[in-house]
Amino acid sequence: MYENEIANIVSKGNNEEIYTGLLQLTKNIMAERGRIEGKKKVYYISAEFLIGKLLSNNLINLGIYDQVADALKEKGKSMAEIEEIENEPSLGNGGLGRLAACFLDSIATLGLPGDGIGLNYHLGLFKQEFENNRQKEVPNPWITGKDWLRKTDVSYTVLLGGKKVQSVMYEIDVTGYDNKCNTLKLFDLDTVDDSIVQNGTIYFDKENIAKNLTLFLYPDDSDYQGQMLRIYQQYFMVSNAAQLIIDEAVAKGSNLYDLPEYAVIQINDTHPTMVIPEMIRLLTLRGIEMDTAIGIVSKMCAYTNHTILAEALETWPMRFLDRVVPQLIPIIKMLDVKVREKYQDERVYIIDHEQRVHMAHIDIHYGYSVNGVAALHTQILEDSELKPFKDIYPNKFNNKTNGITFRRWLLHCNHELSAFITEKIGEGYKKEATELEKFIAAANNPADLERLLSIKKEKKKEFKEYIEKKEGIQVNEESIFDVQVKRLHEYKRQQMNVLYIIYKYMQIKEGKKPKTPITMIFGAKAAPAYTIAKDIIHAILCLSEIIKNDKEVSPYLQVIMLENYNVTYAEKVIPAADISEQISLASKEASGTGNMKFMLNGAVTLGTEDGANVEIHEFVGDENIYIFGESSDAVIEHYRKADYSAESFYDKDPEIAKLVDFLISKEMYAVGNKKSLIRLYMELLTKDWFMTLLDIKDYIRVKEQVFEDYEDRKAWAEKMLVNIGKAGFFSSDRTIEQYNADIWHL
Repeated sequence: MYENEIANIVSKGNNEEIYTGLLQLTKNIMAERGRIEGKKKVYYISAEFLIGKLLSNNLINLGIYDQVADALKEKGKSMAEIEEIENEPSLGNGGLGRLAACFLDSIATLGLPGDGIGLNYHLGLFKQEFENNRQKEVPNPWITGKDWLRKTDVSYTVLLGGKKVQSVMYEIDVTGYDNKCNTLKLFDLDTVDDSIVQNGTIYFDKENIAKNLTLFLYPDDSDYQGQMLRIYQQYFMVSNAAQLIIDEAVAKGSNLYDLPEYAVIQINDTHPTMVIPEMIRLLTLRGIEMDTAIGIVSKMCAYTNHTILAEALETWPMRFLDRVVPQLIPIIKMLDVKVREKYQDERVYIIDHEQRVHMAHIDIHYGYSVNGVAALHTQILEDSELKPFKDIYPNKFNNKTNGITFRRWLLHCNHELSAFITEKIGEGYKKEATELEKFIAAANNPADLERLLSIKKEKKKEFKEYIEKKEGIQVNEESIFDVQVKRLHEYKRQQMNVLYIIYKYMQIKEGKKPKTPITMIFGAKAAPAYTIAKDIIHAILCLSEIIKNDKEVSPYLQVIMLENYNVTYAEKVIPAADISEQISLASKEASGTGNMKFMLNGAVTLGTEDGANVEIHEFVGDENIYIFGESSDAVIEHYRKADYSAESFYDKDPEIAKLVDFLISKEMYAVGNKKSLIRLYMELLTKDWFMTLLDIKDYIRVKEQVFEDYEDRKAWAEKMLVNIGKAGFFSSDRTIEQYNADIWHL
């Protein structure tokens, strides 16, 4: 099928025309496939959807990728060069948004009726550039007219701060693997004006809501205007969502009293929480009595908690909400009164004594399900962070360990490995990921282990060529690729990896050279107002420069920070990685999904017993993962007693002191900003909220063991094989099956 159309498209003159032709063909085939229909539908509301480039992913899901790739090859072209034409949609940032994208893929693949709902950010989070060894944020425009967005005639009136605005809805089709389509629905304002952003920066008039509402994902909220804008964005998203949900249910025959039979709303983190009072408000406007409306909505909404970090469990001052959404205030107060009538415990109130509204508390009281995203995370929620709620609602809490879509993270980004697996065990794993386990027995022989190593070598070569073309950086493809790519946050402890680089640098200066050279690869964006995170990036870039210019060290150690790390970069670096750095402070990472992508592509995890690392450890066994550091119980106890002192580790251990002191050495000052380096040094010495110095010695010990073990290539290949074969559990198809069986009941 489609041979003639494909041949006609690839015979066009230039890559731009080929891309445009394939884009249109794909859209046409998706339209032919049709929509997934059903009486009851899940609406997955999320502030971000990190969907990545879509052409290859859609071609794979439609079953014509190989046809297109072969046709291009005949013309002397490759899919990679056609993909380069496509802009990556700037609709997400980190794990939260990538998970939402994987979930949409799996919902469609399983044939479940379910759409994503979010906002159509024009300029994304920001595009990251490096200048003078520092992060610089610039706008990241991606909407060109030659993209996947489709403008609809769906429009709603939304009341923002007492003023009416008229929304417009865009759609992006979501293809299921060998199935029909769902959609990602993105709301916007026609009045938004990209030109208000100041030349080449991310700064703009934060008070002009009509012009700025959907410019940026997570606009800087370090000031009052930024915080207000966040609330405007969140309400705009959920008011549109609520109106859409009601309209679609009524069109199918709902009388609104039976709304839970037509719709379930999955609240992805606390950003969409206002959908609960908004839905109640809309139902009362249609004549439904308040208590009845509350009952209806409480049977429709389910909440996913993604973190125990206080900063991410949103609370908003009542006076802020009163200014942005005065129409919701009476309802929020009513919801709080109902809680207070039942429970005499301020920990579970919606409005606290400081007149702050706790969004997660609304979700828990007025939804019917609360889930964590990894076994350890859910246990911590139940045992400590949300224990008062678990005591009240023992049956609401459940765990849904995160997953990834294997179509993108294996079939698309590692054709060599997926072809090898298919050759050994057939194609069943593409839809039933647990069949990957067969690969362990099928490939456990010297010739196949050697082939596994050669595939890894090929992916390293591809990455080397990609980064040289993109950034002009030359990488030693024969080196060990040690990779930490994720959002830049102190709890993820990139700063601990920085101290290891300093350790290794000093070791090499002393003549203790590694048997195989090591390339340390980072990729991360720091939020514009997150000063220490930006200081950590600065330290990484300074070390990169120092090592590059040191002829004694550079043959053995290289440090790279990928500029503007995104899904496209992830698709190149993850298949090339040997070591997957998952080194968050135990108890702080809810799950992680990067750990799963690395595992699937044959990287070995170096990490703490945190998030989904716990389950990865259980699956692969002690021999095929490297665990270090304090346990989550010990860390939680340190926090409870407030007995951790970074300074005491520094004072008692000269080796630790030497590493920390290097941050303010003459070598660092020569290439870096003194103020920034001193600030990071003082942060580690006097605060160190995420206990870097607690685990640094054990981290160094275990990491040195990893590098030692890498030298036994056969044993290392066996570790790779087990990681790939045991990755099947971490499919987002499995996660979504569990959401549906336990929560959605579609």
